[in-house]
Amino acid sequence: MVNIVYLLVFIPAICYGGTQVSKPFSFFEFGNHDFHSLRRVLKAAHENAPDISKEYSLKKKSVNGLDLAVIEFSKNPGKHIPGVPEFKYVGNMHGNEVVGREVLLALVSLLSENKDNDPRISWLIEHTRIHIMPSMNPDGYEMANGLKRDENGNKHWLKGRANANNVDLNRNFPKLNAIAYENERTGGKNNHMEPYQVALDTPGLQPETKAVMIWLHEIPFVLSSNLHGGDLVANYPYDATKDKSAHHYTKTPDDETFRFLAESYSLYHTEMAKKNRTPCDMSGDDLFPEGITNGANWYSVPGGMQDYNLLETNCFEITLELGCDKFPEPEKEEEYWHQNKEALINYMLQVHDGVKGIVTDAETGEPIRNASVKVYKVTSGGDDVKYINHDITTNKDGDYYRLLIDGKYKLEVVKEGYLPMEEFVEVQNKPMTEAVVRDFQLTPVNKNRDFQLTPVNKNMEPEDGDAVFDNRAYYGEYPAEEYDVDRLRELILRYFGRRYQ
Repeated sequence: MVNIVYLLVFIPAICYGGTQVSKPFSFFEFGNHDFHSLRRVLKAAHENAPDISKEYSLKKKSVNGLDLAVIEFSKNPGKHIPGVPEFKYVGNMHGNEVVGREVLLALVSLLSENKDNDPRISWLIEHTRIHIMPSMNPDGYEMANGLKRDENGNKHWLKGRANANNVDLNRNFPKLNAIAYENERTGGKNNHMEPYQVALDTPGLQPETKAVMIWLHEIPFVLSSNLHGGDLVANYPYDATKDKSAHHYTKTPDDETFRFLAESYSLYHTEMAKKNRTPCDMSGDDLFPEGITNGANWYSVPGGMQDYNLLETNCFEITLELGCDKFPEPEKEEEYWHQNKEALINYMLQVHDGVKGIVTDAETGEPIRNASVKVYKVTSGGDDVKYINHDITTNKDGDYYRLLIDGKYKLEVVKEGYLPMEEFVEVQNKPMTEAVVRDFQLTPVNKNRDFQLTPVNKNMEPEDGDAVFDNRAYYGEYPAEEYDVDRLRELILRYFGRRYQ
């Protein structure tokens, strides 16, 4: 017998029957969900699939004391497993932009009810830890939801956008772009721009902002998107211009990867990348090629959540504008769901792009935290490499995840107190396939150990495959104190690299 619920999930509705709200899931129907009904949907989704889901709330509440509620889906809910990447969707950052809130509740229902029906969902839950927060700004939503619609059925364009303190949360994160741009100019650090506690002590941060910052610090997210409304485009970093102009294309070192990630959503959306669609402002100024835009090229947003993810954590985030109408009538929400469903699923799969692995101590086997993973792109022909000036760092379990598009790369892992290691890798991303695995075992430099070289006959010819070690300093052909320290470090790496690679 045909499963009617399953068919309703995957077959778009032919009509919506006036104001009738469709119910394609057993415990969810499209409509405006206030705080309490939102929580009921999350609770029902967990109860329907308790073995693969967990409800939780962020550690700080909204200004008015409402929980920032999250549900996660994974094979091991509630626990980070090294090698399993962490993904998140965040909706309703602006309280009056509700399409993201509603489609995420529909996605929650889809994940809960179709874990055994859709092979993509089964694979994602098996290999990913997925976190979904339908509303980052529940206070703003409650304000907007209480407003009457005008004669055209529209809500006020701005009321409810900010939180209860009238602060725009997408301008409220620490402004790290200026630090990043200066470091780029001077050769300074290219990630984790501020110590976590320093960032958290930034004056003026709202409780919702702090809640998300704590969340990002505690869970090693790899890929993310925050969902907005008012236009139709996938927006990628940087969001803030370098020259403080109103708009100017401002590339990240990972511009190619971010363009790919944005297109992995826009091209799977039923409308976003269409060339002949009607622009939201009716002037054509916001009709974006392929349905994507560099954020700063559209308009500069200092203090945004998207850039904060990139500059303070290991997480890549894009911003999704899901439609011209910020607060559509309830009967129109299912149409937005069908426009976004395939794109939402496909974008989650991209968390498995690139390379991942675990970095450990070669002697003890213990994980190494905060090692830097540097990436160099091998240029055409393979004769040269180009440094991608954005490192990521290993987590407390020593695991790392580096999103990359297809190509050949050199990875270099560096940690103070250890000899660096490097390895070449080819990335060929495929659907429902985990990232290439490259583990590293770093050799510690023990300053308390009397390290001696065994004298050898300097006339002895090396065997095939042996590393050639320069012993001229040992034999006194020039004073040891004048020996090139950088050259010695390079030779030590070559000598030990054979043993541990």
